Amino acid sequence: MRAMIFAAGLGTRLKPLTDTMPKALVPVAGKPMLEHVITKLKSSGFDDIIINIHHFGEQIIDFLRANNNFGVNIRISDERERLLDTGGGIKRALELFPTDEPVLIHNVDILSDVDLNALHGFHLRSGNDATLMVSERKTSRYLIFDKEDRLCGWINKSSGETKPEGFVYNSSEHSEYAFSGIHVVSPSIIKYMGDNYKGKFPIMDFYLGTCREARFGACIKPEIKLIDIGKPETLEKANEFINMI
Repeated sequence: MRAMIFAAGLGTRLKPLTDTMPKALVPVAGKPMLEHVITKLKSSGFDDIIINIHHFGEQIIDFLRANNNFGVNIRISDERERLLDTGGGIKRALELFPTDEPVLIHNVDILSDVDLNALHGFHLRSGNDATLMVSERKTSRYLIFDKEDRLCGWINKSSGETKPEGFVYNSSEHSEYAFSGIHVVSPSIIKYMGDNYKGKFPIMDFYLGTCREARFGACIKPEIKLIDIGKPETLEKANEFINMI
């Protein structure tokens, strides 16, 4: 099975740690975030992995080489000259994978108890172009799904802003969930990208911009254990969290 790890971020919220290393190599409980994610993917049956790099990318290459790629097939999507953001990064990864198999996408700074193999299987059975792992976690920004668990919009509860243009949120017709940073995409999404999604673009802009045409579904895990290691305070919590999953 195939997966992609987003490891190209600048990690600005984790400064000063990321002044000398990529976010992917910041240690959690004595091991780099990247190692935790690779190990989880490997134990879930993913043996063909693409990792995108940018900030201090050579350190990630050296780390992987020193650990013999942790016994799985790992390829690098090199974004050191130009960062492609999440959408552009996924589009390039799908071009690097030569078959029609779906690809599980995992942020390097996410730790969770998600059964990644089960998520992959759910996507295969669903017929979705992409399946987003979501939960009932409290946040101010939610993805909105219809009664068939199909993505139809986004809302910022603090400001009232909604996407895409013309979307009207109706609490009796829609359900709201928080995105986990873990999703599975099929190569079929490429046909919806066309000329509007080239080079650098966020994947969420693509999802929301094409959700009326493509089928983007939810895999709902109401009580998921998940931590986003984006800030120094969550990094401290992650050291304890890793022992709970």
